[in-house]
Amino acid sequence: MAKILVVDDEAKIRAIIKEYAEFEGYTVVQAEDGMDAVEKVRAEDFDIIVMDIMMPRLDGYSACKEIKKIKPIPVIMLSARGEEYDKLFGFEIGVDDYVVKPFSPKELMARIKAVLARANASKPEEDVITYKGLEINFTAREVKIDGERVAMTPKEYDLLFYLVKNMNIALSREKLLEEVWGFDFYGDDRTVDTHIKMLRNSLGPYRNLIITLRGMGYKFEKIR
Repeated sequence: MAKILVVDDEAKIRAIIKEYAEFEGYTVVQAEDGMDAVEKVRAEDFDIIVMDIMMPRLDGYSACKEIKKIKPIPVIMLSARGEEYDKLFGFEIGVDDYVVKPFSPKELMARIKAVLARANASKPEEDVITYKGLEINFTAREVKIDGERVAMTPKEYDLLFYLVKNMNIALSREKLLEEVWGFDFYGDDRTVDTHIKMLRNSLGPYRNLIITLRGMGYKFEKIR
């Protein structure tokens, strides 16, 4: 379940939000002012922050600005002020929703659910292919074998990703030169063969997934 950071200099308000949030199944961490909130964000990961504006040491707006520099965490702002200007300013600095005090705890829980749903919907899905102990993550641009990251040259990554994205398709050396190295590359077939050899060494126990097609080129064997 989601982890919430509740930030307010009034202990009673923190307690009320904590009670309702924990009833909904959330994990709650509390901070008593903006400075405390920023330090907690540096030390821990949170799914959403519920934060008051008027606080000592560091106000909610300033804390929100600092937090957004550290991590893109959704923020719901609490305030006794309900003027349109305040809301617009909050949205401009990255506030995701705005709840005016006094508020209904049930309404706040509904707002939390809605903001979390939007945040999760906007997260890009990682494009990952796994086969036994091999993990190829296109989004993160990394390859792991048995959980350990494999160090590859940039061109090895480019070559592997192109082979995998065209899985089980026969690719000529000329095609690989054209797509991986580009039209303006002045090289020959040996460039592809050399990098295939390097790539196989990097893949270790999974080297045989790259199949040699005699007289033509290579293909990445389909993972089942």
